[in-house]
Amino acid sequence: MNGAHPTPLKFLHPGWFTPVMGLSGLALAWHAAGPVLGPWAEGAALVIGALAAAVFVAVLAGSLLRWRRHPEAVAEDLRHPVRHAFVAAAPVGLLLLATWLQAVGLALPLAHALWWIGSIGQLGVTVWALGRWLAPTVAHAPDAQSLWNGITPVLYIPVVGNVVAPLAGVGFEHAMWSAVHFGIGVFFWPVVFALLVARRLAHGPIPPRLHPTWFISLAPAAVVGLGALRFGWPPGVAAAVWGVGLFMLLWVGTQARRFFAQPFALPFWAVSFPLAAFTSLSFKLAAALALPALQGAALALLALASVVIAALALATVKGLREGTLLAPEPVAPVVAAP
Repeated sequence: MNGAHPTPLKFLHPGWFTPVMGLSGLALAWHAAGPVLGPWAEGAALVIGALAAAVFVAVLAGSLLRWRRHPEAVAEDLRHPVRHAFVAAAPVGLLLLATWLQAVGLALPLAHALWWIGSIGQLGVTVWALGRWLAPTVAHAPDAQSLWNGITPVLYIPVVGNVVAPLAGVGFEHAMWSAVHFGIGVFFWPVVFALLVARRLAHGPIPPRLHPTWFISLAPAAVVGLGALRFGWPPGVAAAVWGVGLFMLLWVGTQARRFFAQPFALPFWAVSFPLAAFTSLSFKLAAALALPALQGAALALLALASVVIAALALATVKGLREGTLLAPEPVAPVVAAP
């Protein structure tokens, strides 16, 4: 490993669970394409989902070892204004893996258990993350900046990530508890979005390293639409939310070239799950409304999501081999708004 840090495990922060979200989302997108593409799409869903599960186990094992060897690094992540929000990627990843297992009909008792662990974990992380908002407005990181530095699109994961629960929860006959999660996520979706816009306009842009995380803004609309269909609501509701997702994709997508012009880093994975979830919603909505044009768009989105996530996976393997990922993060300058 050229240029590898002598203690790479120290830098295995919770953001490393985001590839699990992306891969699980892609597996579910291929499963959603099954009625159109046939059995080989189901096979792709099995392979990609298994890879997601393997990555989760590897990251979890590494995280537990890191907790034992570098407790100070874990404590720093929990205090960090941005990295603390990535803690939610672990329970969201569990919820998505449970959804994948349920969709493909494998190990349903295990899937049920994973769903409950993810559900309780997600609720706990949401309460903990939002608890920081009620704390005195002082820094939680060594740079002594205000809490506005923690208002980034990563906040969608612990706060709005609750909307993932119904995707499998309804099938496990926990519709009421799933609705509780769903309500929390839907309530805070516009709150987080308003805070992001306020931070951008009044307090300056987020650090360039985090620019790709703007793609997370697509995820709430995609998953809320999937949840609406899962609850059996009229397809028109999901179509309305799909429209919001389309706008988010176009709005943020126009900046993609600028966002990804910098060297590859883990935040690039922020595009993976939102794009995959929007693909799944497009397939399911096309089937519900019998729209061939939307089905064609869904196939194009599936191809795009597959290429993007394959590129992210290859870049991640390359970064791990070269030692550029498990290393100290550069200190981002704080740009004040005029």
